Amino acid sequence: MPFQAIPRRLKLWRGQRRSKLSDLAAQIVPPAVFPWTQDGAEDFFAEEPGSTPGTLRIDPDAAPSELIAIDYSRTHWERQLLAAPTDCEPLLDSGSVTWLDVQGLGSEDVLRQLGQVFRLHALTLEDIANVPQRPKVEFEDDRILVLVHMLSPRGKGGGYFTEQVSLLLGSNYVVTVQEESEHDALEPVRERLRTDRGIIRRMGSDYLLCALLDAIVDGCYPAMDYYAQEIERLECAILFEPDRKLMREIYMIERDLLTLRRWMAPQTHAIALLMREQHPLISQDVRAYLQECYEHATDILDVVTLYQELTVNLMNLYMSAVSNRMNEIMKVLTIVSAIFIPLTFLAGIYGMNFNTETSPWNMPELNWRYGYLACWLVMIVIACGLVLYFWRRGWFKNSF
Repeated sequence: MPFQAIPRRLKLWRGQRRSKLSDLAAQIVPPAVFPWTQDGAEDFFAEEPGSTPGTLRIDPDAAPSELIAIDYSRTHWERQLLAAPTDCEPLLDSGSVTWLDVQGLGSEDVLRQLGQVFRLHALTLEDIANVPQRPKVEFEDDRILVLVHMLSPRGKGGGYFTEQVSLLLGSNYVVTVQEESEHDALEPVRERLRTDRGIIRRMGSDYLLCALLDAIVDGCYPAMDYYAQEIERLECAILFEPDRKLMREIYMIERDLLTLRRWMAPQTHAIALLMREQHPLISQDVRAYLQECYEHATDILDVVTLYQELTVNLMNLYMSAVSNRMNEIMKVLTIVSAIFIPLTFLAGIYGMNFNTETSPWNMPELNWRYGYLACWLVMIVIACGLVLYFWRRGWFKNSF
């Protein structure tokens, strides 16, 4: 029975993966400002027109595939490095639970062997290998496929980056396929299995799937804290020292949050569908834990929406701060102009050079002994009077 797509193949042609606007933004803002954003991370994978369905597009720069199997039960825990997916077949026939973690999408042979071992449809294997896909969940009689996105810490460089994680649930196994092996948010689950903390080793594969989804969702909280600190920092910087580069940083945060919301919304819907679907592979007890996972995903989605609104408010605050700063500059120029206008008027009058010998009314004060000093005194009195007037009106507050 083929998979029921929920949705099946939402792969619209979008032209190039990066639009001209994204290219322009990359030139304006250095990518090191927010290092978790990857080139082309805004768009999901798009098929080329006329391509054959089920074609695997292996990125030449993709990490080679590594296979790690964790087999556990109530009484034992074992971790193995496998050379090929076929090596896990003996584990699948045992009565324990097996977690096969495939790290890296650079080996097409490994991915095709994985499809043969677990009898994956060609379109399903295509969704696993051709990343990034839109988060979704697909149901079959004896398995469930879940595609989600995960935020992982970058490490020493700081920041976060996103990658797709494909989860395949069977009766006694869970298969996860990641894009790389260096960083992920699944280490807490590995530690719980190793130390036998909690009830994870006494539950089935459905609980392991729920634990992995919960770790992926909870891995978004540190990124939300990161953005909260960035928004608070930008708000203080805008209030006290607005600068043009702040507007570029606000734009990058808004762009990152838009990308987060774009895959977080369908991911939340996928978890809700997984929780509500009455599938025999998911027990009623595990549905309660999926409910908590769904609440966490909804909480993160609400936080992303809130931060998007805050970035819009930051943009408006920046424009208001720049406008107020311009008003202050204009006020200073107005004060200076108001003081020098009467002085310029007097200087213009006495610069007309009328001949005093032609008429006694042609500026007789020019021949006065103290005429020059009197002119200076009048101009000083006018300037001081205007300064005193503006000061009493409060025009000098926050102007200099």
